[in-house]
This record gives sequence, C-alpha cells and structure tokens, in this order.
Amino acid sequence: MAKVEIYTKAFCPYCSRALRLLSAKGVKPEEFDITMGGPKRAEMIERANGRSTVPQIFIDGRHVGGSDDLAALDREGKLDPLLAA
Repeated sequence: MAKVEIYTKAFCPYCSRALRLLSAKGVKPEEFDITMGGPKRAEMIERANGRSTVPQIFIDGRHVGGSDDLAALDREGKLDPLLAA
C-alpha cells in the first residue's frame, strides 16, 4: 500500500470529502492539520509548488493535488493503481 499524506484544516468540506474517498479505498493517510498555520503549512506550500489551498494530497511523495484532483483520478481509474503501488 502506498504512503498517503494529506494536509487539512478543521471544518474544511473538501478535506472531509478527500478523507472519505481515501477511507472508502481502505487508506488511512498521514494527516497534517495546518489550521493554525506554522511550519507544516510552509512545508505544504513548498511541496505543492506554491499551492496554498487545502487539502493537498501526496501519494508516495508525488503531489496529486486537492480533493477535486483526487476524485478525478478515481473517476479515470487511475487512483487504485497509485494506491496499490
């Protein structure tokens, strides 16, 4: 199973949607709550090539984007192979 990391904020509906999709796939991601900012937020922005919205999702270190991007990968049948790696 691939290593999945997700940067989230409290009360973020997009974060909840991404977490639900990952849970439905049997994935328990490593979650970083950046609600209060701090060094993890700066780390996320650097890793996500300047993107500052949440969630930002990484699978085996590869940036896959946000909630909409994750859902698109699933619709296209590309998410399961990434998660199985």
